[in-house]
Amino acid sequence: MRRIHLECAQLSDKGMVRTFNEDNVLCDRENGLFVLADGMGGYKAGDVASSMAAQIIQQKIVQGGATSADDSYESGLVNAIASANSQIYRAARLNRDFEKMGTTVVVAHFHDDVLSVAHVGDSRLYRMRRGKMEALTLDHSLLQEQITLGLISPEEARLSHNRNLVTRALGAEGAVVVDTQRFAVEEGDIYLLCSDGLNDMVNDEDIALALSTLSIKLPLAAEILVQMANDNGGHDNVSVILIRASSQSVDKAGLTSRLFGWLKR
Repeated sequence: MRRIHLECAQLSDKGMVRTFNEDNVLCDRENGLFVLADGMGGYKAGDVASSMAAQIIQQKIVQGGATSADDSYESGLVNAIASANSQIYRAARLNRDFEKMGTTVVVAHFHDDVLSVAHVGDSRLYRMRRGKMEALTLDHSLLQEQITLGLISPEEARLSHNRNLVTRALGAEGAVVVDTQRFAVEEGDIYLLCSDGLNDMVNDEDIALALSTLSIKLPLAAEILVQMANDNGGHDNVSVILIRASSQSVDKAGLTSRLFGWLKR
């Protein structure tokens, strides 16, 4: 029998322009849960919103446990994000310091050989598989809507001044629409969760080159990606989570033999 083993690395940096970091990253490898949130609303509000999102989502997912129903994992993610949204929305209206705070979020939840994904806003999830990188999420942003409608090209979007205008965020309204997906996980896959501070500063081709070149050392790859964003201007906070899926063999017969050997001692 074979099961998926996860390796991960994370890094978050304030960038070269901002004076503080509103991003938040969470890696819970034991539960296969990875969360990246990009806060907005300024100090301290954006940091509070992104931190609340990560902590509440982790708490809800871990406490909720997992079931075998086909849609249970995705439903669990939606419920967890909805809870985070409600609490952020409420906190923003009870405390003037947190007024208008909000956050994007992208969540990757691995279970068995499956990945469940949920996201709100323009933080992204990429997958590198057999040397090819592709985005698994679609931004909830004004630019993406214009691209989808054919009003502008992806190349024109990269030069636009409206890159940071999101159409969905946690805390903006009392309810939020969450996009979910499910993917099969293959041995050798590398997944990248990132805030827009990375993909706004570094094009997908250069991100893919860095991943393919440095994938054997995830912590180094995370450092290089952040450095690339900062070298290109670092106009925003930049955060990355890298996850590599490898396959481990589980020898049932050998495990049973070792167990009985231990019991006989």
